[in-house]
Amino acid sequence: MIQITLPDNSQREFPGPVSVADVAKSIGPGLAKMTVAGKVDGRLVDASDIIDHSAKLQIITPKDDEGLEIIRHSTAHLVGHAVKQLYPTAKMVIGPVIDEGFYYDISYERPFTPEDMAAIEARMRELIAQDYDVVKKMTPRDEVIDVFTSRGEDYKLRLVEDMPDEKAMGLYYHQEYVDMCRGPHVPNTRFLKVFKLTKLAGAYWRGDAKNEQLQRIYGTAWADKKQLDDYIRRIEEAEKRDHRRLGKELDLFHIDEAAPGLVFWHPKGWAVWQQVEQYMRKIYRETGYQEVKGPQILDKSLWEKTGHWQNYRENMFTTESEKRDYALKPMNCPGHVLIFKSDLRSYRDLPLRYGEFGQCHRNEPSGGLHGIMRVRGFTQDDGHVFCTEDQILEECVAYTAQLLKVYADFGFTDILYKVATRPDNRIGSDELWDKAENALMEALRRSGVEFVISPGEGAFYGPKIEYTLRDAIGRHWQCGTMQVDFNMAERLGAEYVTESSGRAHPVMLHRAIVGSLERFIGMLIEHHSGALPAWLAPTQVVVLNISENQADYAAEVAKTLQNQGLRVALDLHNEKITYKIRKHSLQKLPYILVVGDKEKEAGAVAVRARGNVDLGAMSVDAFSQKIAHDIQHKL
Repeated sequence: MIQITLPDNSQREFPGPVSVADVAKSIGPGLAKMTVAGKVDGRLVDASDIIDHSAKLQIITPKDDEGLEIIRHSTAHLVGHAVKQLYPTAKMVIGPVIDEGFYYDISYERPFTPEDMAAIEARMRELIAQDYDVVKKMTPRDEVIDVFTSRGEDYKLRLVEDMPDEKAMGLYYHQEYVDMCRGPHVPNTRFLKVFKLTKLAGAYWRGDAKNEQLQRIYGTAWADKKQLDDYIRRIEEAEKRDHRRLGKELDLFHIDEAAPGLVFWHPKGWAVWQQVEQYMRKIYRETGYQEVKGPQILDKSLWEKTGHWQNYRENMFTTESEKRDYALKPMNCPGHVLIFKSDLRSYRDLPLRYGEFGQCHRNEPSGGLHGIMRVRGFTQDDGHVFCTEDQILEECVAYTAQLLKVYADFGFTDILYKVATRPDNRIGSDELWDKAENALMEALRRSGVEFVISPGEGAFYGPKIEYTLRDAIGRHWQCGTMQVDFNMAERLGAEYVTESSGRAHPVMLHRAIVGSLERFIGMLIEHHSGALPAWLAPTQVVVLNISENQADYAAEVAKTLQNQGLRVALDLHNEKITYKIRKHSLQKLPYILVVGDKEKEAGAVAVRARGNVDLGAMSVDAFSQKIAHDIQHKL
């Protein structure tokens, strides 16, 4: 007898091997119809897979996260089915699941068009309507090679070559179409009804720009229509908030072909940058960090010691002078170690905290560049704490408190916390890892926040906390980090004098709150939809006159506010006031001040807040107090 234990600890017995689907059927026809797959002793399997031993079983339905991921993966295979029917000479490459969707990379003799994408989606719906079963066959390796050779699927054969140790592979049949996958997949196309193809893009085989270019079809799939509709609304909202579009509309920055992956900041954008940088500089001062500045170019020998030259060179910009090789720094850490070891340090000096707005360069592939979110040159609010093992906990508690205040001031209050623990390949003793991991977890507990553990996802040199922000439309942005490093200080020979007059290597804590300032400003633009709070807005106030009679008074008001440290614009153009108000409203300014004869006589201003909110007339002093309150409270 085979005994199946369900999640509620109830048990069912079967006389012999039984499929996941049959177990679901024994529970009830409703569950059987909803069964996408199963999880046997914690391992995901197809609904058709046979359980040949007593086991724990969870039935996976579209309501489960795993079920939704399976639906998306199966929909990617359905793309392949439709493409091969419409374009028989196309060669299929890979079709993985991504966040909230999937894509399929395809090799074809001409670029796909939006009309092609519409035709593919229509054919997919026709195939779904046929309500056919998706059939899984475990197939010996030699037969898999024969299948894809006969079909001319060159890329599938290359993938098989990459798996020399696999004796048998899963082939999933969508009628005449066959694809290779570890699975699991849906048992029937009825689960795939709620989907949409979203866009076309280019891609490279194996993600390497040196390889042949492919075409990528993106799509999304959901368990029900409401989820899809909500997703489409989020995507539409995200497009409205796209920092690249808003950056152009608000005249903040641009990217030029003269410097791909690098940012040209316009006056308004640089004003935002300065607010972020000066705010973070104040945080440095308040929390005991000493600001430092390291050089941009460092000798090859240093990068050899850190391991970057051997493992990261293709992502580094290199140069040569007088027969010496150099690299633009991709990170600030080694420079901070050199500053630390430039003098003899004592245990009494620890913890020693360095902070730098360090400009880094990384040779990112052109296909991965994205506005100011992913660039080749960026500046980090990079901090490093040199401390003893016993100081790790205290430093991590202080850092999390610091980080929570910063994010709240920028308008982010929904934060996810993850502790990434020791990987299999690591350095340092288990005792040291225990101490570091426990310090990170205890720091979050003392901060009163919930967190998840990501086993094995730490770096080889130490564990880390990852801080992920959820923005105004529910997207996640992994932002801050706190990494414990047992390795770099020792590699570069940094030491301090211990209490017993010996020598020891400090523990190095790598921390960044906003990370790349370019990326963080892009996040701010999208989170606030370009309507940055008054303290961050590049222009906080604009003063408009109704006619030439008030030009001098408008200029006087603007000068008064500028002298108070506000960022003020003055518009004296001979245009209708309604036109001027609309023009500046589109710039998403916090406040528009209008002055006519009545305001001039009273020494007042008519105040409009963002969103076309009429606050009426008030004195210049009263307005100054109002905006000062907004700035003080980060509104």
